[in-house]
Amino acid sequence: MAELSELEAGAPERSTRLIRIKEVQYRTGLGRSTIYRWMAQGRFPKTVHLGGHAVAWAEADIEFWIAARLS
Repeated sequence: MAELSELEAGAPERSTRLIRIKEVQYRTGLGRSTIYRWMAQGRFPKTVHLGGHAVAWAEADIEFWIAARLS
């Protein structure tokens, strides 16, 4: 219910952007195989299923993962 009142009060809502594998590879510098292997090992964020065989990652999850590596 608090979420509804924040929206009604005009609080800015941040939408989560979904990014595909090519952008994830570009941002992280990792290859496709490494990304999927690390996902299976729990070392990389999981995908969001879009339907069929299409998947993407939440941009915020990737940004957080990168920031954790830099600290």
